[in-house]
Amino acid sequence: MLVALIGIIVTGPVMLVVAALVRLTSPGPVFFSQTRVGLDRRRGAAKPPASRREADVGGVPFTIFKFRTMYVHKNEDQVWATENDARITPLGRVLRKYRLDELPQLFNVLLGDMNIVGPRPEQPKIFAVLRDQIAHYPKRQQVRPGITGWAQINQHYDTSISDVRRKVEFDLEYVERQSLMQDLSIMARTIPVMIFQRGSW
Repeated sequence: MLVALIGIIVTGPVMLVVAALVRLTSPGPVFFSQTRVGLDRRRGAAKPPASRREADVGGVPFTIFKFRTMYVHKNEDQVWATENDARITPLGRVLRKYRLDELPQLFNVLLGDMNIVGPRPEQPKIFAVLRDQIAHYPKRQQVRPGITGWAQINQHYDTSISDVRRKVEFDLEYVERQSLMQDLSIMARTIPVMIFQRGSW
């Protein structure tokens, strides 16, 4: 939370400029918000009874915030991103390259929904599909989701289920080895990823 607070103070002017540019360059809201799956607080507890199991989304749902990088469409079904995705605005491409669209998530950290470092949170519907397709997928929820993470600094945006499986391997490695030193190392390695646009489009 301290890192998030410092980050908001330092990047505040940048966020104001980005917000203005998003507003001026394409119609629609400045921010994009979406429900994501957070920390599973039942870790170590007994499984819920059968009557409640259908409502289990894998963790505590929360609303994630980003700068909007896509044109507004009525159809919001999830599809894999592509390098020349027509849904992304010209400004959105720049924001994604430098990960600037993620800056509003610093407020998610202050709210206690996320950490700076951790596995990326997924949508409930997508989470339900992936936990049936990828072994040990729910174990990612044993730690709070993060803005950056071990998977994010080692791999680009997901374009297929194979990419997701590889990222899950990185996420599980992080869960097993989580420590303050590892978090500081990942934060430090995130900076060149942003500056040199590694793993982004």
